[in-house]
Amino acid sequence: NNAIEGKNICITGAAGSIGTELVMQVFNLNPKKIVLIDNSEMNLYSLSLKVENLNSSIPYQLVLGSSTDYKFLKELFIKNKINTVYHAAAYKHVPLVERNPIQAIYNNVFSTYYLCKAAKKSQVKRVTLISSDKAVRPTNVMGATKRLSELILIGFANHRNTDLDFSKTNSSTIFSMVRFGNVLGSSGSVV
Repeated sequence: NNAIEGKNICITGAAGSIGTELVMQVFNLNPKKIVLIDNSEMNLYSLSLKVENLNSSIPYQLVLGSSTDYKFLKELFIKNKINTVYHAAAYKHVPLVERNPIQAIYNNVFSTYYLCKAAKKSQVKRVTLISSDKAVRPTNVMGATKRLSELILIGFANHRNTDLDFSKTNSSTIFSMVRFGNVLGSSGSVV
């Protein structure tokens, strides 16, 4: 895969159920370096144990932080010369998100906006949003936040960022997304 092999990769939400599986798959594709971001200390520690068991020579960095922090993301992307970002960070547990809509909107929607903005400013080559089938015709808060995230990503992909000054960056970031349905064993999965 030309988006991963020999490249510096960043995965947000790396210690979540979907992020962890993504991490394991990326390690198999021979990246140059992997930066793993999550806002859960316990989950990040659990992920570190799984990664250590891989006995891989690929360098990796575990970073405790929030994908809603633009300055943090931008500095991390620049410092690590990130080529490809997989944005899996999101609140996905439907009943919890329904009871906490403001936090879900802040986490799911704003993280996507700040991540896309930081990637473009840092000249990251590729950003892939991990979305949800619940974004198709949203009937709940989680689906609606993921749909808004998709629209933000589409806006960046179409260069409709009139309020952002990217004239000095010459960024040619490729924005894409993939929708997942229920992932067996994932947090909040009904299966």
